[in-house]
Amino acid sequence: MAGFGTGPFALFQTAWHHRSLILRLARREIDARYRGSMLGIVWAVLNPILMLAVYTFVFSVVFQARWGVTGESNTEFALLLFSGLILFNVLGECLNRAPGLLLENVSYIKKVVFPLEILPLVSLAVALFNAGIGFVILVVFHLAVAGLPPPTALLLPLVLVPLCLTTLGLSWFFAAAGVFLRDIRQVVGVGVTVLMFLSPIFYPMTAIPERFRAILHLNPMTAILEQSKDLLFWGRIPSPVEWGLATLAAWVVAWLGYLWFMKTRRGFADVV
Repeated sequence: MAGFGTGPFALFQTAWHHRSLILRLARREIDARYRGSMLGIVWAVLNPILMLAVYTFVFSVVFQARWGVTGESNTEFALLLFSGLILFNVLGECLNRAPGLLLENVSYIKKVVFPLEILPLVSLAVALFNAGIGFVILVVFHLAVAGLPPPTALLLPLVLVPLCLTTLGLSWFFAAAGVFLRDIRQVVGVGVTVLMFLSPIFYPMTAIPERFRAILHLNPMTAILEQSKDLLFWGRIPSPVEWGLATLAAWVVAWLGYLWFMKTRRGFADVV
């Protein structure tokens, strides 16, 4: 097994070196998730469609919610809501799995030489697969109710960079911590729910009183969600400085999480 140390670029070297294994494990996990069901992989498409229909009805018809945009229709609010949930679910899905990620793969720890650090990368790949399906459905729905998205939507992968780095850093941290502290799974589950409601998914930042906005900006998802809506709906390109700072901060989070994982992995076999 190649060793890449714990430098700031080690996480990228690990991902590149094991890219084939990561993709193979991700594909196996996706297949296993839907194996045995009557519709199989079709559920990966049906689930977001059903959720989009529910969000559209509940928030647009029952609650008559609006984002505060002039001329906004009921379905446009559903699009804004759905886009935020797609991105947040990438983080939420990975974090909810992270504390039990190693405990679910004990054989990799004890019986074979295996690069354990790629498990959060596999989890992220699966989450991105689900997000990709969600975005396809979002685009189709956008075409049906609002026409073609603005050209800036093509820049959405830029927003995914800080999202993926932040997700990986936190996943590495909680995956390692979950081996030693089994109760952390419950704590993370509650934390993800709290973080979701403290993110501008169900409401715009303008709906938050001015004195609380600085606090919400400490949430790493705030900038990501705001920038994604600029690209997908408003046709605005985010400030390069803001994006650069967010990406740099996410890189630091990813590196520290990777560093923590690599420093603590020596004790995994003694605990599980």
